[in-house]
Amino acid sequence: MISIDTLNEIRNITGPEHVLTSPEDLLCYSYDGTFAEHLPDAIVSPGSTEQVSAILKIAHREGVPVIPRGMASGLAAGTVPFGGELVLNLTRMNRILEIDRENMTATAQAGVITSDLAAAVEAEGLFYPPDPASIRQSTLGGNVACNSGGPRCLKYGVTGDYVMALEAVLADGSVLRTGNKCIKNVTGYDLVHLLVGSEGTLAVVTEVTVKLIPKPQAKRTAMAIFADIAAASKAVNDILLSGVLPATLEIVDETAINCVEEYLHLGLDCTADAMLIVETDGTPENAAQEIETVAQVCRQGGAKEVQTARDDAESEDLWKARRSVGPSLGRVRPNKLGEDIVVPRSAIPDMIVRIKEIALSHDLPIVIFGHAGDGNLHPNILFDRRDQGEWDRVEAAVGDLFAGAVELGGTLSGEHGVGMLKRPYLEMAVGPLAVDVMWAIKRALDPKDILNPGKVLPPPGTTDDRAR
Repeated sequence: MISIDTLNEIRNITGPEHVLTSPEDLLCYSYDGTFAEHLPDAIVSPGSTEQVSAILKIAHREGVPVIPRGMASGLAAGTVPFGGELVLNLTRMNRILEIDRENMTATAQAGVITSDLAAAVEAEGLFYPPDPASIRQSTLGGNVACNSGGPRCLKYGVTGDYVMALEAVLADGSVLRTGNKCIKNVTGYDLVHLLVGSEGTLAVVTEVTVKLIPKPQAKRTAMAIFADIAAASKAVNDILLSGVLPATLEIVDETAINCVEEYLHLGLDCTADAMLIVETDGTPENAAQEIETVAQVCRQGGAKEVQTARDDAESEDLWKARRSVGPSLGRVRPNKLGEDIVVPRSAIPDMIVRIKEIALSHDLPIVIFGHAGDGNLHPNILFDRRDQGEWDRVEAAVGDLFAGAVELGGTLSGEHGVGMLKRPYLEMAVGPLAVDVMWAIKRALDPKDILNPGKVLPPPGTTDDRAR
């Protein structure tokens, strides 16, 4: 527990209104985008890097564990305070500090909502490509912490590909500024990208500078329906081998198609085994030419039907099915575990077969959708958390999913991170030496283990039986 004297010191830094301890407030900060939850000891909402620094100096001195938190849209229980702890809520730090048109960069505080940053730079004729599904809720700092991706990362890359500089507060309260606006910078260790994807375990990111690119002039969308998911998977590679690099290339399986159709009655083909949704962008001429190539490849690959949007309104209609997969699943079961595995593109058909076998062997519905263009699949296990037997089968199925991905040359996560839920399987994915190296880095930057303790790295000297 955090002492009253320590809390009073923190109140003096932020003002008492920004330190919360009531049961109602604690409940609001006890969970993230998963089913996991645990009450924190207290919540503090700093308004500046200087306040974050002062708070961490106290936490370091007193050995108080700190959980950095944005909007808690994470899907790996990375911001759940399992040991109580002090939640460091960064959402007050929500200013866009600069849009530099000449250097094509933007600088913003960690609490800026990602879609707000994207809209602000688009108003200047520029483009910030990373687009996690939580873009309207997640914060820039959270995206950096998890190295978030999204549908557009096939063509444009993930958050880390755009981070040029960071301001971050270390565990002892020291303020680190690393990186700059230079396009090329190989001076010393790459500390920027050491912190990207570290999930709040090495430092608290407070300010981010990202690179921007020119906004594409046009985009075109197509939907292809397949009777066989293996044919759809093959079409993914055929599209890329055709010379087209789509902005997005998504796959949805028959279970997801049926869930969406029952939910929204869009007129989807419920006899289909899979659906591809593809978007091209660039100049109007290039976008149109590329989407026609995509349509032709899909037809040649056995698509039952291919629809090409004629305008933005029709494009939105085609995307509605993909965007509605998540909300539609709640009609099937009360809980879902949305996983985030990655395999080489060539292994997508084999991984899909594995997932279906796992669903059958554990008697659990598993919905498959995701970013097929970069091998990032999102198998969603549907279950009832109140049924202990069903939950035991979910845990076993998760282990089989991760083992299958690793055996096929893949890994545990492409954009959600490790957090707590994937921690038992980290060693299986990266090996014991890599875990030891990560612990060495952690100890160097956070010797008292106060920053998001218990996340990402398994306890030293332990191996979870589930990962064996």
